[in-house]
Amino acid sequence: MDSNVAVEAVDLVKRFGDNAAVDGVSFAVPAGTVLGMLGPNGAGKTTTVRMLTTLSRPTSGTGMVAGYDIIRQPEMVRRSMGLTGQAATVDELLTARENLRMVGGLSGMPRATIRPAADDLLERFLLTDAADRIVKTYSGGMRRRLDLAVSLIAAPPVLFLDEPTTGLDPRSRNDLWDVLRGLVREGTTLLLTTQYLEEADQLADDIVVIDKGHVIAHGTPTDLKSQAGRASVVLTVTHSCDLRRAEELMRRCVEEVHLEVGARRLTAQASGLADMSRIGEVFAASGIAVDDLGLQRPSLDDVFLHLTGHRAEDEPDSTSDVQLEGALG
Repeated sequence: MDSNVAVEAVDLVKRFGDNAAVDGVSFAVPAGTVLGMLGPNGAGKTTTVRMLTTLSRPTSGTGMVAGYDIIRQPEMVRRSMGLTGQAATVDELLTARENLRMVGGLSGMPRATIRPAADDLLERFLLTDAADRIVKTYSGGMRRRLDLAVSLIAAPPVLFLDEPTTGLDPRSRNDLWDVLRGLVREGTTLLLTTQYLEEADQLADDIVVIDKGHVIAHGTPTDLKSQAGRASVVLTVTHSCDLRRAEELMRRCVEEVHLEVGARRLTAQASGLADMSRIGEVFAASGIAVDDLGLQRPSLDDVFLHLTGHRAEDEPDSTSDVQLEGALG
């Protein structure tokens, strides 16, 4: 394993009977970076994380975490990583401070370092004022922050986050993103599974797209977006404008123009800023008033559509891979 690689999956396979939940997944995560693992329900994301974190033994293949083999050195792997699952795992009958100190003790931390480490995490995750309240009185966002804090008490170099912001409101999600960015700046390596395309776009240096147990795409967010098509110039004109004349002017710059009459918006595929600038110059010279002009690049949702044939929000409900694992073994 390359010393600069913090997490590596090598041809991981997990079968439950005749079903292959994960079928030959491979990727590498450089130290101090974020890998976003995207895929629909049942794609194999959680089962992959469970194998890498030693919670489930691979049928074949292997993996490395912080330089340790997940099959031959599972205890060292567990000492080198933190895990935040889809559901909060903290004890609801204890306070936040008690949860942190308990897990610190179970992790083998020296007693003298547990208290200051717990206090630091409570402050970092904005939980100091509620530190001595029992957790069952916490909101969902507070529990999620505490769950992440607990996974960090032993300062692991690698952190696995399995859909960490599921169920959070937008503000809590943004707060948690800020915390995660801070961890990465300090050198932590993150592997993040998510169904929120915006989340992967905001946080990930690289993205692996998994579908039906296979890696179907791997690259930076920009690389993947480029596979989904060219950027589009989007122009919105004022209500007093002659739409057909605006369409005619735009066709002088690009070949195909799509007109949305109700929104008074014209859209055309473009090669980039050069096309947008040329369109802006033509309209400025014509005297036609423009409300807005911008360049719209493909989104990760467009990537999903390109790779799978459907958008992320149209994913059908299905039995998740972790439910399958519980049912079949």
